[in-house]
Amino acid sequence: MGNVKTVVFACGTEEYAVPVEQAISIEKLERVTPIPHLPNYLLGFTRIRGELIPVLDFERILYNRSSNSPTARVIVLNTDIVNYGLLVTEAREILDFEENVLQQMGLVNYAKTRYFTAVANLENRMITYVDPKILVDSLDGIREIIQYLHKMLEDEKAEELS
Repeated sequence: MGNVKTVVFACGTEEYAVPVEQAISIEKLERVTPIPHLPNYLLGFTRIRGELIPVLDFERILYNRSSNSPTARVIVLNTDIVNYGLLVTEAREILDFEENVLQQMGLVNYAKTRYFTAVANLENRMITYVDPKILVDSLDGIREIIQYLHKMLEDEKAEELS
């Protein structure tokens, strides 16, 4: 594995990191179409570079509150389940962790946060490593969101053809 290249971001007062190869881009939060009756961590769907993606509010997932920070960014993540945007308080930097800095977490067994797979203890920072696939897979209601997304995409195709 060697070094692990990550995108470091803040949510609330904590710092987190996701693997750089799964981060497609970092965007400002533009127009989001809200969808009724779907889980409250889903802000809605947005179009980024022509692709329709669900936007998930990380602060709501973690603390059940919403952030309206002017520095907020959407980190677009690629997983084989779904591509999605993760709304975070602030995107900070690209950071290389040496493998020995990332310690496996004892919390991995804690079902609610099994997407926290490791933690990096740096001199004056603690950065929690998040697995984007486990995160999205662990959310209640994600299947419905993906079904809804497919339906929206099918409707679009039908419109283009008609």
